[in-house]
Amino acid sequence: MARYRPEHKEATRRRMIETASRRFKSDGIDGSGIATLVADAGLTNGAFYGHFASKDELIAAVLSQQFEVQVGVVNDLPPGLASVEEYLRRYLSPAHRDDLAGGCPSAALLDEIGRCDQSVREAYTDGASALIAAISRHLDADPGDNPSTNARAIGLFTLLVGSIQAARAVTDPELSERILAAGYANAMTLATAHRTDQESA
Repeated sequence: MARYRPEHKEATRRRMIETASRRFKSDGIDGSGIATLVADAGLTNGAFYGHFASKDELIAAVLSQQFEVQVGVVNDLPPGLASVEEYLRRYLSPAHRDDLAGGCPSAALLDEIGRCDQSVREAYTDGASALIAAISRHLDADPGDNPSTNARAIGLFTLLVGSIQAARAVTDPELSERILAAGYANAMTLATAHRTDQESA
């Protein structure tokens, strides 16, 4: 029986995570069975268990990978308000709203994650915490343990996710656009609050 090299096994695992992330975000966690998930990756049901002990383990791996990408994007932003503004504009865009499979995992899966098992919720907690910390660093050059900066970062994170979810849920295209515009305006208010406080001091 042929043995696969370690790099082949790792590449297969990565492919499984990448295809599963798109399937979960487009069809939901509950709507994505293992047979569909392995078929997307070009595998068999038996091969699945050579990489993951359970569907929950795959979900946790998907969340970890998706947050790693998001944190990397935020960390790579050049310092300054212009890059934050561009990020907010891209996140709260019609293109992101319409791209469930390629978009933010929180916006697509948050309602289901709350009902998942402990290991999945822990993976989500770790990822969300890392993303909030990354956002904090762009709001304050030296955020440290500043509770005000952390609160603003949490506010931005939840505002962005909730705005996309609401914009996707409504059937009125004009209302959807207004939700995105209002979300952006409110996000910019949060993002610039520290600067406004400094200017008025």
